[in-house]
Amino acid sequence: MNNDMLLRNLRSSIAAVRRFSAVASTGATKESGGGRDTLGRRLLGLVYAKRSAAVTIGKWKEEGGTVRKYELNRIVRELRKLRRYKHALEICEWMTLQKDVKLLAGDYAVQLDLIAKVRGMNSAEKFFEDLPEQMRDGTTCSALLHTYVQNKEAAKAEALVEKMKECGFVKNPLPYNHMLSLYVSDGQLDKIPEVIGEMKVHTKPDVVTYNLWLTVCASQNNVDSAERVFLELKKAKVNPDWVTFSTLTNLYIKSSLIEKAAATLKEMENMASRKHRVAYSSLLSLHANIGDKAGVQRVWKKLKSCFPKMNDAEYTCMIASLVKLKEIEEAEKLYTEWESVSGTHDPRVSNIILAAYINRNQMDVAETFCSRMVQNSITPCYSTWELLTWGYLKQKHTKKVLEYFKRAVGSVKKWDPDQRLIAEVFGRLNEEGSVEEAEELVVFLRNAGHVSTETYNSLLRTYAQAGTMPLLVEERMKKDNVELNKETRSLIKRINKICASEVPSLCS
Repeated sequence: MNNDMLLRNLRSSIAAVRRFSAVASTGATKESGGGRDTLGRRLLGLVYAKRSAAVTIGKWKEEGGTVRKYELNRIVRELRKLRRYKHALEICEWMTLQKDVKLLAGDYAVQLDLIAKVRGMNSAEKFFEDLPEQMRDGTTCSALLHTYVQNKEAAKAEALVEKMKECGFVKNPLPYNHMLSLYVSDGQLDKIPEVIGEMKVHTKPDVVTYNLWLTVCASQNNVDSAERVFLELKKAKVNPDWVTFSTLTNLYIKSSLIEKAAATLKEMENMASRKHRVAYSSLLSLHANIGDKAGVQRVWKKLKSCFPKMNDAEYTCMIASLVKLKEIEEAEKLYTEWESVSGTHDPRVSNIILAAYINRNQMDVAETFCSRMVQNSITPCYSTWELLTWGYLKQKHTKKVLEYFKRAVGSVKKWDPDQRLIAEVFGRLNEEGSVEEAEELVVFLRNAGHVSTETYNSLLRTYAQAGTMPLLVEERMKKDNVELNKETRSLIKRINKICASEVPSLCS
């Protein structure tokens, strides 16, 4: 696995950072002694999804506790930050049943979003349709639009936006930003200028608009366009945020404009604060990408001074940054620190060190490290075994390649086949002419629910390399509902004159 792939995995990890806000005093307090018992504490302490927020609120009231709408709304916000959507939705639904709680369109918008997350898009649509007409305003429409965007329902999103225009609900940037997000994620970049042009007619772009626009420029590696967008942002007197400078820095690094990258990175670092914790992870990676070890250490020190405990994503970023800077010993020390404080035992953190050993061809060290993971109650995941498979492919160690490839596939309930990895594994067998092992691999892939024309073509290439021919290939492919293509027929023709050999009994 190369560094680019590693960085993509890191970005996914960074995007999953969860921040636990200071919620000790959230909600009404029954006792004055230090706020020991609050409704907020009870609701945030439920943790397990099977427990009911509605029951908890009811019990609180029975005990004489006071329940206020603004306090419940604050608890819902905290639960959403923690991705505990079921309990947040139960609180919203409890409020809808209370005659003395007056709900606004914004409350229904939050509830719609939670319904989409917990029960799906269709339920969210039904909820919207059943709302009183006066509550189907720009706020709830935007919430439904967000649901369509999340589900990549472009046609429904576009139809809803047209209705919102008719009703005069597009007087702020939010609906347009939703559509920009949709088109960026779908790769429909040709629609971006039209959306922005229309937005400027009805409202003014905000910083989210400009950040999305910059993302498009970055995806096209267009520095000139990005700088024009940034200049427009400043002329419009819109304040850039850390995402703005992060996007520009990434683009400058990709374009080898290191001085410009350093300048925007400095601006971004000045904006980092407790309020935007996730920015620190991005800063670590960006400083590492320009080879700035001092910057990496400075950001890490600042991060540790701001927060009492680092999360897995932050450790991952720092360890990966040290690896990128070839500071392996420091990365190992920090990993040991993570081992001692982490309660998650997330193998994705361990995989950063494992990948470093594999990239340095230290397979014995990698094997020892994998054993250490298991001893420390860190369960290897698919990526762990995949990394080892790639490592042994590089060393042409066929037995180990098959062992770890099978462990990788066997470690997941549903396997999303990596065609490149499959091709490389078959390529190793083809190079050796390992017919029996190729047949075993075909059977393994069939049992894993993945056998294709290319699988059989790879098998045939191995037979051709070995100078033998398998029996009943066409019949076996038919049984597996796999079609022969031009290459299949060419391979069969190529080895047609070779004496047929017995198909191993395991394939029958």
